[in-house]
Amino acid sequence: KATPSIATPSASEKLSAAINDEDSMIELLNAAKVQASDDNDVRLCAHLPAEADTEALGAALAPLLRPRLNIWLLGNLGMGKTTLTRGLLRALGHEGKVKSPTYTLIEPYVVSRLNLYHFDFYRFNSPEEYLDAGLDEYFADQGVCIVEWPQKALPHLPSPDLEIQLEVRDGGRFVEIYGHTDAGRTCVTELMKALRAIGPTLTAD
Repeated sequence: KATPSIATPSASEKLSAAINDEDSMIELLNAAKVQASDDNDVRLCAHLPAEADTEALGAALAPLLRPRLNIWLLGNLGMGKTTLTRGLLRALGHEGKVKSPTYTLIEPYVVSRLNLYHFDFYRFNSPEEYLDAGLDEYFADQGVCIVEWPQKALPHLPSPDLEIQLEVRDGGRFVEIYGHTDAGRTCVTELMKALRAIGPTLTAD
């Protein structure tokens, strides 16, 4: 596996550019809410009117990533899972193309301070294909794992720290982000703080 390197420009510069270039980000900031659910998970939800808002949300999440964070991306085809990942990677300094690894199963990146692994299990016919491909070793590593179609690898896939659900609603996308572990809950609450710091005052439930 690759050794982490420091990327330029900085992640904060990438985040600022992603947000400041899009007026519609204001709608995301106004719509975002964070809630504590009954099972001690923490949930952030927001309306994403345009594709650029989905990328901007990924950019806002990027500085909060930590080694060994496991992120699930849930939603039907075309919901913006790869778009969100693209925004995240660009904020971390990746300048190349970002595509879903539907056929290769995994796309590794060395960005900023992290090893990041982008998975797509859409084409799995059986959960055992996850084990046959030896992908479990990546989840025991220090990298960040972002998984599209994680349900295709259950029950073998480790549980997520963050679960991000995307669906069509009101002419755009609606996102719900759940923090299931201490690391995930910290990430969700810090994401809300980051959004508040760069935009209008938010109302949190």
